[in-house]
Amino acid sequence: MFDIDSWQEIFDTIRKNKLRTFLTGLSVASGIFILVILLGFGRGMENGIRKEFEADATNRIWVWTQVTTKEFKGLNPGRSIQLKNSDFDHINQVYEDQLEYKSGLFRVRGASINYKKESGSYSVQGIGPEYQKIENQKMVLGRYLNESDIKTRNKVVVISKKIKRELLKKVEEPLNEYLQISGINFKIIGVYMDEGGEREENRVYIPITTAQTVFNGSEKLGNIGFTLQPEENFEKSLEVSHKFTKEIKQYLQQSHTVSPDDNSAINVHNMLDEAKRFYTLTESIAFFFWFVGICTIIAGVVGVSNIMLIIVKERTREIGIRKALGAKPWSIIGMIMQESIFVTTVAGFVGLFLSMGLLEIVGPNVEVDYILNPSVDLTIALTMVFVLIIAGALAGFFPAWKAAHIQPIEALKDE
Repeated sequence: MFDIDSWQEIFDTIRKNKLRTFLTGLSVASGIFILVILLGFGRGMENGIRKEFEADATNRIWVWTQVTTKEFKGLNPGRSIQLKNSDFDHINQVYEDQLEYKSGLFRVRGASINYKKESGSYSVQGIGPEYQKIENQKMVLGRYLNESDIKTRNKVVVISKKIKRELLKKVEEPLNEYLQISGINFKIIGVYMDEGGEREENRVYIPITTAQTVFNGSEKLGNIGFTLQPEENFEKSLEVSHKFTKEIKQYLQQSHTVSPDDNSAINVHNMLDEAKRFYTLTESIAFFFWFVGICTIIAGVVGVSNIMLIIVKERTREIGIRKALGAKPWSIIGMIMQESIFVTTVAGFVGLFLSMGLLEIVGPNVEVDYILNPSVDLTIALTMVFVLIIAGALAGFFPAWKAAHIQPIEALKDE
């Protein structure tokens, strides 16, 4: 029941001790403020890391080779291992049901790229149609490479927004224009953009069969890329991808006569492992932020509790008179706790609103690597409200309990 007399007493006490109340509230408000800001930036880091992984397929697996470092079956170390179309075809055939997207990749070394009088230094890569999904690229104009281009070895090329801007400066419609790659004309059929930004747009793509035929690639591959079919959860995806990478590495070691313990010749990179490391890191950072924030709140609550002890000491004679006139212990406890909860809750809400307001204003404008739009959702805000109420109750309970057990005769003797 609402008791106006109790609230008048609380406000009278606050007016008499303005500075003390302000400093007490400041400690609680700063605790909530720090906690919310830390949690906001923890969420910002999670958003930023997730955005980084969106630049490519999260479940992407890349295979590439280098030179052997160990002697094996009479073969000396230092041999260059070369991936071939047959390697790609075998893996594609054996694991067809598990694969979502796949593509071989052949890099054209030392190729010059020209458009009329303009020239630039860009990477030329021969790829398959599904490479677009592996790299998470989006078409701005035209189309991507397709199976028909692969089968007929078409001399067609897909360029990036960056390359269009730099080479085809005044060309509004680049489709069907011709790009010269090492003096050979390739028709532009599409313009792509990469989620990874311009650093990923320094490449032009041609059909892998065309690249191998025109640029003396024969059956050679530089890389092989895969993504696996989605699983019901991240842990299952990680388990399946580990099994897949282990098996294809063993196959390639056997087919190219590489020692099983040679970790340099055959390389398989699983993006899910990297994703797991980053997600584990963000979880650890979030836990640390919670720990620091909660400790800060506890420090504020301890300050409130100490202040309430002082208030109890100052009001010892008053409490004795109340008990002598028949006040029950729980009414004394309620009086002290009500003041504690009020001060803590008001100060906490001030800290909560200030911190959330700051995140709302500053968050969308934060442009830092691996931090994107730091914010705190409604669930966290409601949790903070619950924490405030509990903190205020705890801060006032122990002083109130002490006040409730003061003997009236002893209290009336207090000076």
